[in-house]
Amino acid sequence: MSDFSRYFLAIIPPVPISERVMEIKTFFRDQYNCKAPLRSPAHITLHMPFLFKTVKEAELQTKLKEVALSCAGFKIRLNGFGAFEPRTIFIEVEKNEALMSFQRDLSAFNRRQLGLFNTNYKDHGYHPHMTVAFRDLKKSLFPQAWSEFREREFEASFEVSSFWLLKHNGKVWQAHTECPFYVPPKASLL
Repeated sequence: MSDFSRYFLAIIPPVPISERVMEIKTFFRDQYNCKAPLRSPAHITLHMPFLFKTVKEAELQTKLKEVALSCAGFKIRLNGFGAFEPRTIFIEVEKNEALMSFQRDLSAFNRRQLGLFNTNYKDHGYHPHMTVAFRDLKKSLFPQAWSEFREREFEASFEVSSFWLLKHNGKVWQAHTECPFYVPPKASLL
């Protein structure tokens, strides 16, 4: 057994949004033989996959839960589809300063407290999205798939009150540890 496990950090939308996204991923599997997106739950990545010592997993969970308590909730709106040629199609996340700020703060925390530096893909800026097709979507099929989804509608919104540590089990990514945000106490009516 390896001394390291694979993890990543993400926002997972609630049901029924997550079910709608999985239906689209299933469509890509059935129509385009694109199976890779089905190996993870519907999500918006906050920090790309990283290796971390398995024996330090409890420490990782504790630190992530602590940083989550310093965060306030915010709303995310999904609207339409986008693409990164030549293989990736995704559901667009509308521009959202609360999400961008949260991701920047989380990345800074991860660098300082956990020694994690690979926040974003190949040091590209953060572009929040929810992937429905990638890696095994054949380049030759991308134009057809993108023409089918370019104008398709997808609208949803949800309140974000936590983020997740996902862990790879050797076959798929699983939601492993929820890190809830701070919830202020409700005022008493007494």
